[in-house]
Amino acid sequence: MQNPKILLPLDFSEAAPFTIKAAKKMAQLLGGTITPFHAYLPVADIYSPGAYGIETSSLQANDPEQMEEIYTQNLKETIEEKLPPELVADFLVRVGKPDQAITAAAEAFDLIIMGTHGRSGFSRFLMGSTSDKVLRTAHTPVLVVNKEQQIQHLERIMVTTDFSDNAKAAFPIALQIAEKCGAKIELIHVLNFNASNTNAPDESVEKQRRQRLQATAKEYFHALGNRVETRLIRSTHSPHEAIINDNLNNPHDLIVMATVGRTGLKYLMMGGTASRVVQHTKSPVLSVNPKNVAD
Repeated sequence: MQNPKILLPLDFSEAAPFTIKAAKKMAQLLGGTITPFHAYLPVADIYSPGAYGIETSSLQANDPEQMEEIYTQNLKETIEEKLPPELVADFLVRVGKPDQAITAAAEAFDLIIMGTHGRSGFSRFLMGSTSDKVLRTAHTPVLVVNKEQQIQHLERIMVTTDFSDNAKAAFPIALQIAEKCGAKIELIHVLNFNASNTNAPDESVEKQRRQRLQATAKEYFHALGNRVETRLIRSTHSPHEAIINDNLNNPHDLIVMATVGRTGLKYLMMGGTASRVVQHTKSPVLSVNPKNVAD
């Protein structure tokens, strides 16, 4: 991810400052450029025009050219004094559902940086947020931030693996970021076992997993030297719960993980580990869709 083209979706909400700050940090770190983006639905398709940050009177004309001009101006005002002009490549406005428009536009970009409003509980499960949907469908890496999950500095990066080929898709991006900012990487694997089973995992199994972790670190992160460590998390919880619990007591500056590991269809039906980690950790999460990585 050298000199990445960064897509920055904005909905003019309270999350915008945190998203813009993260985009600025990553663009400066990786030598990238930023394209602020907004998608809107025609007036006939929405309940409340004001929800999109524009006055109702402005929307009533519903003229595509006028709408693009209005929303482009809003984008410019939103990033004003927050982003150096030399980092801004262009402004994009598209018509359509936000998640679908973001996913389509992102095909021409290397990284999506977007915010989440931190909605939790049943309403989030029932409706899903735009960031959730983009995580599931975009073939471009997605960095999700909010008020609690901000990019402050990048000194400690967690990278997760279940030893699948899909999980490895996130390794090159994590390595590039660590090399650029001199960060340490902690390669994590969750060894899950059934709590109802009185027998803990066999020592030979644990030893084998630790050895495999070390071999993976040596193969994919040897360029970092002593700045890469491995850690096995033994847990009776699911992988996403184990990672979340670990993060609450030991937050990293960034978590990098693949959106799909060994979950397959179950991911699409219930939400994968990456999506759930994004919802509940203290750290910002960079997810990588393995389908977008060349073999």
